[in-house]
Amino acid sequence: MTAEDPLENDTENRTSEDPTALASRLEEEKARAESHYASWQRSAADFVNYRRRAEQERSESIRFGNASLILHLLPVIDDLERALQNLPKELLGLTWVDGIHLIHRKLAAVLEAQGTRPIEAVGHAFDPNLHEAVLREPGDEGKVLSELQRGYTLHGRVIRPSLVKVGEGGAPAPPYGSSSESPAPG
Repeated sequence: MTAEDPLENDTENRTSEDPTALASRLEEEKARAESHYASWQRSAADFVNYRRRAEQERSESIRFGNASLILHLLPVIDDLERALQNLPKELLGLTWVDGIHLIHRKLAAVLEAQGTRPIEAVGHAFDPNLHEAVLREPGDEGKVLSELQRGYTLHGRVIRPSLVKVGEGGAPAPPYGSSSESPAPG
């Protein structure tokens, strides 16, 4: 028994086929090749998109990797600012107080160098993307009247919104102890 070479049989079958069948088969193979080529192109494009997304995620991770540390430092800078704002007048001008001012400025500069910026609030229109309203009182409607806690952005993204007091319209309340209200005669 002799084994026949399958390639020889295939070649014989192809030469014995009529030309229209061969043309049809050629068209099928061309369509199949085009389908494989299109699939390869999609896969190559998907890989390029994946690589771009992975690089973008890595870049974002690097840019915002310090966010947690910065969020932990913000209360420290808040405390420094409150302490400096509430210094007794007799302590102003002492060298150690000036040193505390310098430390505050250095810390603010380090945060700024990392892309951290304070959010401007007082006098601006209330923006729920930047501000968190905790109080409302008479005043210019929709305007931030005062800032209770400063907010910050990191590379343009809010990492802590400003806690603010917002005007609700109507006339602002007179300051406490103003002379416009006279006591009723007794």
